[in-house]
Amino acid sequence: MDTPKPPQNAAAQHAADEANTPAQAPAHALDVEDAPSLAIDDALARILANPPAAECPIMVLLVDDQAIIAEAVRLALAGEPGVDFHYCASPEEAVQCAETTRATVILQDLVMPGTDGLTLVRQYRQNPATRDMPIIVLSTKEEPLVKSAAFAAGANDYLVKLPDRIELIARIRYHSRSYLNLLQRDEAYRALRQSQQQLLATNLELQRLTHSDGLTGLSNRRYLDQYLTAEWRRGARDKTGLGFLMIDVDNFKAYNDTYGHVAGDEVLKSVAHTIESCLGRASDLAARFGGEEFAVVVPGTSAGGLRLLAEKIRIAIEDLAITHAGSATSVVTISIGVASLVPSIVQPVTTLIEAADVGLYRAKRDGKNQVATSG
Repeated sequence: MDTPKPPQNAAAQHAADEANTPAQAPAHALDVEDAPSLAIDDALARILANPPAAECPIMVLLVDDQAIIAEAVRLALAGEPGVDFHYCASPEEAVQCAETTRATVILQDLVMPGTDGLTLVRQYRQNPATRDMPIIVLSTKEEPLVKSAAFAAGANDYLVKLPDRIELIARIRYHSRSYLNLLQRDEAYRALRQSQQQLLATNLELQRLTHSDGLTGLSNRRYLDQYLTAEWRRGARDKTGLGFLMIDVDNFKAYNDTYGHVAGDEVLKSVAHTIESCLGRASDLAARFGGEEFAVVVPGTSAGGLRLLAEKIRIAIEDLAITHAGSATSVVTISIGVASLVPSIVQPVTTLIEAADVGLYRAKRDGKNQVATSG
């Protein structure tokens, strides 16, 4: 916008430009779009890789101080497919042993030297690594009060030793299968939560990329239109003013011709960063309008406050002192068109853009590196 010319309908011109420009999604945006499905696929793969609980190996841990009982249980389980047996005679090592062997079921004797069996049951339940392991309490006799105390302490089952081999194996398999199902369910839930968190993070990043200009990092034209429309409706409802700045880098084509497009991109980045740094409220939005043009939406501000903000931005850009041989000031400068009005539902939002465009035309016509209004 270096040559002064009568203002045109900026919204219509932008629509024509978009119609003639093939839409291309940035490569990094495509990568982000693929990430949610990859996260879910990875979670499903981990879950499906686990065999059914009935096919998983069983680890039986017997905690009993009597070696003869240990030998009897070992013989009962000998030859039983998919069942491993581990024996612990020391009550002090029982919890650590259960954790180390990753037992799928614990056969716990009630009467042990130095430690009560129910105390060990409570200790299993207090340890995060063993709290869900099924515990079958072994007792020498059938006593309702002892049974009640065992279940209250956290036991899953109660057997009088030595039980029938068929019954023992059936109970071991039943409790082990339930425990393994629990582990697989918890793993599935963890994988699902992880994939949901990854999906949420990816969607937020995708939304950010969708709303951002790839070069400058400011909001892009699409989000600018959405935001301006929303603020226009808010202003019409609340009868509050809405300000708009149209900013153009002076003699930018000459800068590109002299210093190259890579240097020109760096100028646009610097200008964008400086514009955004001048904004003081969360509701103010800086965006790249197109090419070397930028826009700022300033809701709920006075005409005087809007003019002061425009001058602040213009001076900040000039103070960057970016060398520009094709500029009258020998540095990169900008021109700014200012427009402010109270929105009305009977007027289109483009009214505000066109008014700022008129101000920009006047700033260019009157010598550039200045702020002008439409009125």
